[in-house]
Formats: sequence, structure tokens, C-alpha cells
Amino acid sequence: MASVSRRGLTLVPWPYACALDSAATYNSAPLSSFVGNSMNSREATLAATATVIGALASAIGFRFFYRSQTHAKSSLNGTVFSPRDPFDPSKRNGYLSWDDYFMAIAFLSAERSKDPNRQVGACLVSQDGVILGIGYNGFPRGCSDDKLPWAKKSRTGNPLETKYPYVCHAEVNAILNTNHASAAGQRLYVTMFPCNECAKIIIQSGVSEVIYFVEKRLENSDTAYIASHKLLSLAGVKVRKHQPLMNEIHLKFEEH
Repeated sequence: MASVSRRGLTLVPWPYACALDSAATYNSAPLSSFVGNSMNSREATLAATATVIGALASAIGFRFFYRSQTHAKSSLNGTVFSPRDPFDPSKRNGYLSWDDYFMAIAFLSAERSKDPNRQVGACLVSQDGVILGIGYNGFPRGCSDDKLPWAKKSRTGNPLETKYPYVCHAEVNAILNTNHASAAGQRLYVTMFPCNECAKIIIQSGVSEVIYFVEKRLENSDTAYIASHKLLSLAGVKVRKHQPLMNEIHLKFEEH
């Protein structure tokens, strides 16, 4: 149930709405339709009163539950924060570290990928902490996502029926999406360790550090990633695995 007020849309929780509807029905419908011929007017009045009391109790109980749930939303990693003292001059606790912030942007960027099997995101950041470019794995600009295959394998053995000849990796897109800013000496945050082809682009663009979240290696025998490690090491690119300070970050589109 919803009603419109001057302030906008007001939602009425459904148990409360149902209870109000029930009470209204008792007040508007003929008494005999609810109490029958054998119930006198006093019994009918008691029944109607009990219904209204029950409705109010349900509404109060639901409102308490709803307020409790709303209060619990103001939490981070299971820790519920009390309302802030408006006179407290200190900064708040629980804010994101720089590493968690940039890696979270890489993960958020990955959500734009249409790849049904693996979504990868990357975020290129300057040494001053300014975001220079973001990217995710997908087909080149102007190439329809609906006219090229997303399959990992071909039933006929034809590689052109798979995504691999067409897809651009997240690292490449992040570097190319810098709006002409130089990637030289900058840091690249990526949700998955870059393959050898991406490592070449990373080296040639001058990226000085790669921070990755997870590494895809199949029993340490995937040549693409072994080659990537070797290339990055020889080129002097610093590589480190991201160590998150927070287990998860929630994003909710709602007014504060």
C-alpha cells in the first residue's frame, strides 16, 4: 500500500496496511456478515475492538522490527555504529583505505562486463591517488555485444566461434581509457593477475606497479601467467597481491 503526500511517496508496511483494511471492513460492512445471527451486538463490539487492538499491535511490532533493521544497516563488517555526536571534532572510523578504495572501483567496474564466465575490472591510479582510467573485459568499441560470441569453447573446434579472438582485457581498456594521461610511473589495480599479453601492454605503457586481487593459475602450468610473471619481473614492474582491510563493501542506492 502506498499513499502520496506533499513530501512524496509514503509506503505503508503490508502487515499494517492489511490490519487497517480489516479494521475498516469491520466498521463499514454490515455487522451480521461477520458475527452471524447468533452473536449479539455486545459480542460484535468486542470482536471489532479486539481486531483493532490486534491491528495496532501488529503495526507497532512491524514498525519496531523495521526500525531495528534500518538501524542495523548503518554498519560496516558487522560493527554497528551509534549516531554521531554533532560536537565531536574527530574524524570517523571505518573509512576505506586507499588500496581497498581503488580495488573496490576495479571490482565495481567489472560489473559492467557482459562476459558470462569471468568479469574482470581494472583501475589505473596516479602516484598522487588520482584515478586516470578504468576498464573491464569486453569487445572493442563499436563491436556489438550481441553479434560476437561469448563462448569459451566451440562445438566445431573453430576458435572464431569463441570470445578469445575478439575480447579486450580490463587492463588494456584501463590504460587506453586514460583520456591522454600518461600511464608511466602509475599503479594499476586489477581484480585478476594479468595475462602475458596484458603484461606486455603494462610494460610498454610504463606502469610501475601492479596490485592484483586473485591469480588464475592452473597447477602452476598456465604458460600465459608464467610468462606474465617473468616479463613483469624482468621489466622491473613491482607486483603485489592486495591484502584487504575489509572483507566486503556494500553499495546501496538510498538517501541518507
